[in-house]
Amino acid sequence: MLISPPPTWQASKTAVLQGLAGSSLTGPWRLLLLGDGSPTRHLESLSGIPVEIELIGMAPETDFPTDGSPLPEEVAELTAPLLRRQVWLCCGEQTLAWAESWWNQQQADTYLQERDQPIWRSLTSHRAELFREVDGLAQVDAPWLEERFGFPGPFWSRHYRFFRGGKELTVIREVFSPQLETWLGPASASPANTETR
Repeated sequence: MLISPPPTWQASKTAVLQGLAGSSLTGPWRLLLLGDGSPTRHLESLSGIPVEIELIGMAPETDFPTDGSPLPEEVAELTAPLLRRQVWLCCGEQTLAWAESWWNQQQADTYLQERDQPIWRSLTSHRAELFREVDGLAQVDAPWLEERFGFPGPFWSRHYRFFRGGKELTVIREVFSPQLETWLGPASASPANTETR
């Protein structure tokens, strides 16, 4: 498993929930990062290529945090024992995102039976109702992200929860490659340090 990338900047949860975070982002990036749509569908629509998952690992989450980096506070709302899953999201030869998610181990066994599928496909295969709440917006950096994406950091990141029947199902953190600027245009209209915190 990779060490979670530490934030170089992050918005307050209040700002994210009130729609005030991301003031330096251009419109397309605001929709990607703060909207409640499926990133899998977005990446496929932008690239014209189906998203394939490269599974990095799935392992029990025994210590908090396990790697010296802060976990999203919402992870504490999940019922233990927990499992952490990490993946690369690829469209053809391009790696467009990295993601990690936390699950109750029993829920993971139920909803992640095909572990090489994107989470969205697994969760919607039975057309069950889901609610997504975006809880965090940040910029993160790590040498292994720079190496895989082929761009210097920092990189835009978000985390959110899926709810089913009013109960938290999973917490997901995603980091997006600047390669997406090919389709979305520049991410920032102004420096990130002018963000609403």
